[in-house]
Amino acid sequence: MMTRRLYLHYLGLAGVIVIGTLLRFWHLGLKPLWMDEVITAIFSLGKNYNDLPLDVVFPLERVQEIFTFEPGVSCSQIAENVTTQSTHPPLFFCSMYRWLGWMTPLGAEWVEKLRSLPALFGVGAIGAIYGVNRIAFSKTSAIIAAAIMAVSPFAVYLSQEARHYTMPMLLITLALLGLVQIQRDIFERRIRYWVWLLWAIINSIGLYVHYFFALAFIAEIATLFVLIYWGKAKIINKHQVWLALIFSTIGIVISFIPWLLVILSHVRRSETSWLPSPTHIAPLYQTLISWVLMVIALPVENQPLPITVIYGFLMVIFAIWVGFQVVKGLKLLWLQNTTYLTTLTLLSFTIFVLLQFFIIVYFLGKDITIVPRYNFVYYPSFCALIAASFGIKNNRNSVFIFLLVGLISCAFVVSNLVFQKPFQPEQVAQNMNLEPSVPIILVVGYSNYQDVALGLSFATALEQLRSQNPRDKSKVLNSDISPDSFAFLQKNPDLSAVWKNLSQLPIPATSKLNLWVVGPGIRKRDYPQRLELFGQTSCTIDPAQHYRIGVPYQLYRCGNVGLR
Repeated sequence: MMTRRLYLHYLGLAGVIVIGTLLRFWHLGLKPLWMDEVITAIFSLGKNYNDLPLDVVFPLERVQEIFTFEPGVSCSQIAENVTTQSTHPPLFFCSMYRWLGWMTPLGAEWVEKLRSLPALFGVGAIGAIYGVNRIAFSKTSAIIAAAIMAVSPFAVYLSQEARHYTMPMLLITLALLGLVQIQRDIFERRIRYWVWLLWAIINSIGLYVHYFFALAFIAEIATLFVLIYWGKAKIINKHQVWLALIFSTIGIVISFIPWLLVILSHVRRSETSWLPSPTHIAPLYQTLISWVLMVIALPVENQPLPITVIYGFLMVIFAIWVGFQVVKGLKLLWLQNTTYLTTLTLLSFTIFVLLQFFIIVYFLGKDITIVPRYNFVYYPSFCALIAASFGIKNNRNSVFIFLLVGLISCAFVVSNLVFQKPFQPEQVAQNMNLEPSVPIILVVGYSNYQDVALGLSFATALEQLRSQNPRDKSKVLNSDISPDSFAFLQKNPDLSAVWKNLSQLPIPATSKLNLWVVGPGIRKRDYPQRLELFGQTSCTIDPAQHYRIGVPYQLYRCGNVGLR
């Protein structure tokens, strides 16, 4: 009987992991690349911004040539690129470079391959959270935790991003696994230094993956202080515990010293100044919204108002129901002698991370709560506590409802109806492709590399859309230049440089041309009414074709005077 139960248990775990894997790889290449994913692609392919075609006209049909793998690049070179041209630690990009090297040639499926490693890290987190709850609570709670993470719309969303969120989330989950084991050891009056060593190694690696991992590390240290103080009457080997904690912490800090000077330079970079200042209590309800999105996500973005209201109402009702179940479960876990310490451990970790979030928000003036993806820092403990609450016997019948809603939510996520990409590259491409038979030039004014990455996300989405619409190219007189092109023009010393450089660009000699100008930071009134391009091409602004999706972009209708 026991053997059969174990067989069914591990069969269930395998089934949960299979479902989680399918959800993370389902439609992996459907969503267009957005700005941050373009940044990932550039550094992960062994390139940097100096390799991009800036201040020149580049054929749109050749945009995928930018995203080709550069062999023979070392991790130290990638670290140098990230150090000087970005604001992130290097380990994720080195891992991605090695992974993409194994998958070359990348071919037409290069977007799926770019996102595949984060998806695998997301699958790994399912197994890791199983381990956390297996040690902290029970086998039943462990299966529920794995199932919740497998069908969490938030976890699936992060797993389908070509970004460094699932890798640190996996490492945070493993660090929590070590933390829970350490908590059990010190209250069982034993010290296993190899557990402390593994815990320290995981934290050291995590700090080189994402800077926000430091928030998790600080929360772990604070939690250990709480545990030692809480159980000071029960811990007979306090000196050994303190020594293990001190030496582990010192080792982790020393391991990160080589990167400390880089952090100081990154903090002062302009790329870190995009977060707005907090608005009164907005960070509080934004945090609550993020919690809702961890368990249910229905299409409310860019939908008609009635649909938004209905789905929003359903999400709130479901979140209230989940909250009631969780509070009821946590109370029971707190009252049980066998679970109150592990409940305290996970609650303390979550609370300390949230406290740091609000310190950043209200004391440093950077509202990180507007970005749901940053909640990956405490999502593993959040997931573990929900699973433990639903693992209580009185709550277990509710698990199936919870998981069903999660599955439905994940279907919306992978279909690009929920957690839509910032700046909506696919919508921008559709707006720009209003006349498929007319050649297009996409011009992006840039003042920093983020503007370049944003423009590349638009160009990639536009090329994909235009390639589906064969057009008659016989009217293009200048065969050396593709009828569809794009260019990045630097806004230095000011906006006038864009219009001046634009007038000097060699463009196709056609009787009709649509010029789209993307201008980050440009106001609508800053767009001139007319533009004179190279040769005899004159462009007139189309007032009806001005858009703003995070950044403004404006259509000019152009024609060659000599061909009219």
